Amino acid sequence: MQSPAPGYSKSLFAFSIFYGGMVCIAGVLGNKQVALGPLAVEAGIFAFLLLVVTSSAVAELHGRAAANQLVRIGFVPLIVSLLLSLIVLALPASPSMDPARIGAFTLMIGSTPRIWLGGIIAYGISQTLNVMIFSRLKGSEGARLLWLRAAVASMVSQVIDTLLFVTIAFLGIFPIGELLVGQMLAKVTLSAVLVPPLIYLFVALGRRLDAAPRAAS
Repeated sequence: MQSPAPGYSKSLFAFSIFYGGMVCIAGVLGNKQVALGPLAVEAGIFAFLLLVVTSSAVAELHGRAAANQLVRIGFVPLIVSLLLSLIVLALPASPSMDPARIGAFTLMIGSTPRIWLGGIIAYGISQTLNVMIFSRLKGSEGARLLWLRAAVASMVSQVIDTLLFVTIAFLGIFPIGELLVGQMLAKVTLSAVLVPPLIYLFVALGRRLDAAPRAAS
């Protein structure tokens, strides 16, 4: 029997797969705007909050360098999924396909280059900023106040994400002031409510995965 490779981490492996999935689905979910009481927010925020929580959990368990590498690797599924979308949109639809479904698919998946560019830039900067803030707060506070470190990092990074994406994608097309304020308020509120319990859940799950015995091959 062969021993497991040294340095292999079950939590890092699992979180990496999960992170890649959230990177891809966030843009799809963003096609719907949901109403949460008085707040209106694009549904992709739920996937982005899970990205924030995952990178923060990796930073907590494996350090800032590992979390930054996770963010950089996230560009791969993000860009590949965009390229595949372009290829699929360019291919002719089957004659047997319902025209209504073709139109709905094109409307949902199709986008402008500015929106794609805004998404890529906003993702890279906001997720890197999240890891940086979370790690620096940990350097000041030690292992204490995990919920506060994660929430503050998420709130700041989501504000920057919104500012970058909306500005790049829509500046000059229509007035963006009201959209910016509304999205920032919604994302800060969701970060404050959802991130604290989720970060404890993810860190606990990561520690449990790494504590579990590895099956020999």
